[in-house]
Amino acid sequence: MTNATQSKTELSELGEFGLIRRLTENIQLKNESTIRGVGDDCAVLDFKQKKVVVTTDLLTEGVHFNLMYVPLRHLGYKAVTVNLSDVYAMNATPKQITVSIAVSSKMSIEALDELYEGIYLACERYGVDLVGGDTTSSLTGLLISVTAIGEAEEEDLVYRNGAKDTDLLCVTGDLGGAYLGLQLLERENAVFKVNPKMVPQLEGYDYILERQLKPEARKDIPVLFKELGIKPTAMIDISDGLSSEILHLCTQSDVGCRLYEDRLLYDNQTKKMAAELNINPLVAALNGGEDYELLFTLPISNLDAIRNNPDISVIGYITDKSEGVNLITAGMGQAIPLQAQGWNPIKG
Repeated sequence: MTNATQSKTELSELGEFGLIRRLTENIQLKNESTIRGVGDDCAVLDFKQKKVVVTTDLLTEGVHFNLMYVPLRHLGYKAVTVNLSDVYAMNATPKQITVSIAVSSKMSIEALDELYEGIYLACERYGVDLVGGDTTSSLTGLLISVTAIGEAEEEDLVYRNGAKDTDLLCVTGDLGGAYLGLQLLERENAVFKVNPKMVPQLEGYDYILERQLKPEARKDIPVLFKELGIKPTAMIDISDGLSSEILHLCTQSDVGCRLYEDRLLYDNQTKKMAAELNINPLVAALNGGEDYELLFTLPISNLDAIRNNPDISVIGYITDKSEGVNLITAGMGQAIPLQAQGWNPIKG
């Protein structure tokens, strides 16, 4: 966050166009498909014969983030990466983004500089160009809307509706960490409200805090698919919790599945914090959300290609729709119908 002793510049001192110039004056375009970026009425893009994918996410203060404990640099970075995750979930490559913000008068120019430092860091790390957006005022806090544009060859695109009976159900990375990181931050924020002199107890939890505050999109996975010579039959990113994403994928593909509890992976920090807060890490994985890993299905013939890969876990398999979508519990092997209990930003 901005240092309290640092001088602050009111937004009104620059005005809308002065603010846009300040936030975009150092843009350097990287992609050949970007013909014209910020500075005209529209950006101009040229994707030639490739297919274009487009996705948009909106983050709102008080619903998606809390500025009491979310650094603005991290917020800017996260606003970009959560969009890029959707592009990678299509097996596509992101190339451009647009960023629109609504800000209240309480936010200074220096604070917005911090926000955009995170945005530009994400652009640099993922090789995308910022090509446009909008700024306006807000009476309800900060809002950030990011649109990501990507490209892919038609034969490389992967949708949610291609899973087939007997396909392997796979996931990248480990799950539940982002949710446990959020619970830790919420706990320490509650303590701070009661006693501002208390030092937050965050030591030893760097990994789950980063999973929540500064998540990374799995840009490495489409590259890995190419290297292994495989292509998923269906894919989705895990933003709202594993249970919701599995049900999305099965509904779109008109199939059922068996998800095995004992095949899910958790980081040690996730397990430690879950025990400290008396939360089952399975619940965090199924319902917590914001892991931004990739959930996908593969033909069973691809098993040997991924068997020993540390980035991919086989967590179940696809079945006929008539068998339903079930969690198979560890130990007893009981089949429990999976329910969509993931995070819902619309719920009151």
